[in-house]
Amino acid sequence: MGIELSRRAFLKSTAATALAASAYGAGLRPALAAPELAKMDALAQAELVRNGEMTALELVEAGIGRIEQVNGEVNAVVTKFYERAREAAKGDLPEAPFTGVPNLVKDLDNLEGTRATSGSRLFAENISKETDPLIASNQQAGFVMLGKSNTPEFGLLGTTESLLLEPCRNPWNLDHSTGGSSGGAAAAVASGMLPLAHATDGGGSIRIPASCCGVFGLKPSRGRIHLGGRSMPGDIGVQHCVSRSVRDSAVLMDLTEMKGSEAVLAPVGRVEGPGKKRLRIAFNTENYYGTEPDADVKAATESVAKLCADMGHEIVPVKNPVEGRAFMEAFLTVWSSGPAHLVGLAKENGLDPEQVLEPWTTGLAAYFASKPDGALEEALAHFAMVTEKTKAFMAEYDVWLTPVLASAPPKIGEQAPAVPFDTLYERTVEYVSYTPLHNVVGTPAMSVPLSWNDNGLPIGAQFAAPIGGEKLLFELAFELEQARPWAQKYAPVFAG
Repeated sequence: MGIELSRRAFLKSTAATALAASAYGAGLRPALAAPELAKMDALAQAELVRNGEMTALELVEAGIGRIEQVNGEVNAVVTKFYERAREAAKGDLPEAPFTGVPNLVKDLDNLEGTRATSGSRLFAENISKETDPLIASNQQAGFVMLGKSNTPEFGLLGTTESLLLEPCRNPWNLDHSTGGSSGGAAAAVASGMLPLAHATDGGGSIRIPASCCGVFGLKPSRGRIHLGGRSMPGDIGVQHCVSRSVRDSAVLMDLTEMKGSEAVLAPVGRVEGPGKKRLRIAFNTENYYGTEPDADVKAATESVAKLCADMGHEIVPVKNPVEGRAFMEAFLTVWSSGPAHLVGLAKENGLDPEQVLEPWTTGLAAYFASKPDGALEEALAHFAMVTEKTKAFMAEYDVWLTPVLASAPPKIGEQAPAVPFDTLYERTVEYVSYTPLHNVVGTPAMSVPLSWNDNGLPIGAQFAAPIGGEKLLFELAFELEQARPWAQKYAPVFAG
């Protein structure tokens, strides 16, 4: 242990020295190497540029330096395009709230001219021919993209350990998972590489890694943000970000949500602080199957419920309205339809699926192939039934509080894609047994980093609201952030 800690300290000091030397060698100001910069949120970093204290190029160089300092340990950034970022920072950036702030594109999405692998050997050499709408919106918000963040193959697992990109490691303990599928994004934020990172969520992929890495992550309502017409069967995928501060996430949503004639929902607008309304909060710790989470997760979630009660909110104990086995069977049927298509795509191109796709992906494809004709349609019909039932349940409350996950972050390898399919299936559906419902129903939900267990691992709390309720969630998040601050908690592997 002592040798490993010494090695990490040496790597950090060497990287910091190299960063400072490169900064001075390039004629940049000493502020570039200031450790405090890593602790600032995105809006604070952008303010430095607006006030003339730093240039956008200096902010980008500082982000590059922080990535180089710790990424060798964490493996959050899997494709780098630093020169492209430098050129962008030297150019005419939009005058916007996040001008000059570095960001990453999750490696499931496209930035024209850059590698887009989806975490898969099938697309290891793929180069994007276009930029996805939300990435373009992020650029219009002033962000400068430095690279791609790590993700499991096609975002299909709740851990980030693809065979192509290799495991992303949790900055709070490198032996543990970051969660998935936005694991690289959350690890980059938690380790101080960046204050905010692009993320996506098709079954918990913003909230799961936010919980595992001790950062803030809000999944928007379905239809809130324009995704360019791309969707999974059942239309359950959404996108936004993970961040160190609530205000960064709130401002970015105001900048990227659909408005005007194209808006599906009434716009959230700019949310800037806590709300005054005292909320009626439904609360349970049992998952879809009626099973309690691990003791540390249960205790953490109960602590959050008490915190909310102490702030004057009404906590109402409830039973989970969903029958878990039927729901998860429907969910996995829809989830596995994509891998079935990918196996077909590999075969059409003369490739052996077992050589270019992971065992978990081909196992899901086999799972789908074992279903009778009409199974997908039946699963989508089950989605519709569950949606109406859940909407009716949630209409009785302002917010619904549950755990994010059934356990604290597992160790690397426990849920890796090469674990035998039946074993991994059981581990996954138990671990991820609180988040997928909100993708199916389309409700907004967030993971708020309010707890750490005795081993120093983060445990998020999930709050959900009826569709369109992001304003309420942000107001509650601001209040929780003030009541139990997390901004000054830093992971052992942190670039600052």
